[in-house]
Amino acid sequence: MKHRLTVAQAVVRFLASQWTERDGIEQRTVVGCLGIFGHGNVAGIGQALLQAHRTGAPDLPYRLARNEQAMVHTAAGFARMSNRLSTLACTASIGPGSTNMLTGAALATVNRLPVLLLPSDVFATRVADPVLQQLEDRRAGDVTVNDAFRPLSSFFDRVWRPEQLPAALLSAMRVLTDPAETGAVTLCLPQDVQAEAYEFPDELFAKRVWHVTRPAPDPLAVERAAAVIRGAHRPLIIAGGGAVYSEASAALDRFARATGIPVADTQAGKGALSWDHPSAVGGVGATGNPVANRLARHADVVIGVGTRYSDFTTASYTAFQHPDVRFVNLNVTAFDAGKLSALPLVGDARAGLNALLPALHGRRFTGDFAADVAKWQATVEKAYRRKEGDLPTQAEVIGVVNEACGARDVVVQAAGSLPGDLQRLWRARDPKQYHVEYGYSCMGFEIAGALGIKMADPSREVFALVGDGSYLMMSQEIVTAVAEGVKLIVVLVDNQGFASIGNLSEQVGSQRFGTAYRYRDPRSGDYDGDPLPVDLAANAESLGAAVIRCRSAADLAEGLKRAREADRLTVLHIATDPRAPAPGSESWWDVPVAEVSTLHSTGEARIEYLAGKNDQRHHLRPGGL
Repeated sequence: MKHRLTVAQAVVRFLASQWTERDGIEQRTVVGCLGIFGHGNVAGIGQALLQAHRTGAPDLPYRLARNEQAMVHTAAGFARMSNRLSTLACTASIGPGSTNMLTGAALATVNRLPVLLLPSDVFATRVADPVLQQLEDRRAGDVTVNDAFRPLSSFFDRVWRPEQLPAALLSAMRVLTDPAETGAVTLCLPQDVQAEAYEFPDELFAKRVWHVTRPAPDPLAVERAAAVIRGAHRPLIIAGGGAVYSEASAALDRFARATGIPVADTQAGKGALSWDHPSAVGGVGATGNPVANRLARHADVVIGVGTRYSDFTTASYTAFQHPDVRFVNLNVTAFDAGKLSALPLVGDARAGLNALLPALHGRRFTGDFAADVAKWQATVEKAYRRKEGDLPTQAEVIGVVNEACGARDVVVQAAGSLPGDLQRLWRARDPKQYHVEYGYSCMGFEIAGALGIKMADPSREVFALVGDGSYLMMSQEIVTAVAEGVKLIVVLVDNQGFASIGNLSEQVGSQRFGTAYRYRDPRSGDYDGDPLPVDLAANAESLGAAVIRCRSAADLAEGLKRAREADRLTVLHIATDPRAPAPGSESWWDVPVAEVSTLHSTGEARIEYLAGKNDQRHHLRPGGL
């Protein structure tokens, strides 16, 4: 039997019939569609979504977004909260509507998060050529702006003919549901093809279940890895995002308790163990804490569990200083498992830990890190309670939010100085409590990502912690959340500029140039005049949010109680001191400083930079030798 449908109608019906299964639990793979309609998709995907909704056909619930980049962030937040087992589709019109999704595609692929992008494209028939918003490439007639998605996508295809659709859809689902390959999946849909009818086979629309397996690492690789770990004196575990996505917290807990090995975490792995677990030592690397970084510095075997070893995690290859350090990397992706010349264990994090523990034959390590962890927590407590100065510090704000956040609630952040302070200071009690997008560190992710997280699990309170710089770049999804009745708690930290880059600018000798939101001083020509009269709280209110203005940490604590009790999106605005320091990491990050300069500040920074470079090393020793 065949169904005569347009390509867009077939896409909607197919997606509505796709399911993901892991551990016997089934869920919709693509649970809905975010979109902004234009002349590229309003008659195609737009019509198909309406028809499915109105006729009772297999449905793909539609949500109207306000910014194309933001709606991809919403899908990414949804996918991460769903442990990469469910996601959202995103549709946009031809030209700028579609290319606005490029940044979101990069974020999803960098973070290994499944999102489905349906950018509209030019006329396949070329009967009207060029159409509005079409890029004309003089070298090739089949190149469009959507080709920019190719390097940003884990899978890319363009459906020039209806006959190509089944293969494209099945390939898209294969990648979306494969933890080792997943990321942004892009299916470009020419606007005429979207509306073209075809006799599609009935089998294409049958319920299809994509089984997400838990591949165990090769037994011989497990034995080799166990031999390396048994021979260690000061091993360290680094838990990454894979430990969370694979729901490996219980396995990691058993492994750590049985072996006595301390467990550090990355931004994506924070919460894999509760902050007060006896083996937990907190964040490692450039945004980590001194305890974890001292352990990393002296570790002779590092066991990576689901981490891709970004430059922050490795402190730009300065974190691991033991002369004979070896790495054992457990990762579902072979590409990541092989990093740092490691002995690779290619497999699911939970399955791998369960296979590795008995292979250690009861080997247990003793360490003396508990006292250092307690001392560090005393430092965190002091930072949370600081009472000096006219304005609260960012650390105080984090402390107030952390205390207001229940064990199952979620904090969302992405960019600026907050991710570093959060990884050092936040006390995560649940694998899903801490959601900091630090693979792409995209300013503007916070509110849009929080929307996706809340959509994925409405039972949790979601706190979006956003700086004024990120807020000004992308606050539009407040409107979407208000329209959909999605309650978020947004803490808007206003420090009159880019605090993170201001601090970094000083470190590299650039004197905070171009990092403050101030009037330009006509005498100096710099942005060092009076603060701008920008009222971000009023802006949030104009977008439909309830707003609470806070002048102190105490105000913020009281405001958060009111926000929890509210039934609508609430923004709490608080000004902070951008120069107040938070406790440091005792670590380093490679940001090159100008080799020659007439500025004294840059020259001094160059000297410090070269000192940091001295500790960089290539890890070339094979992990199994």
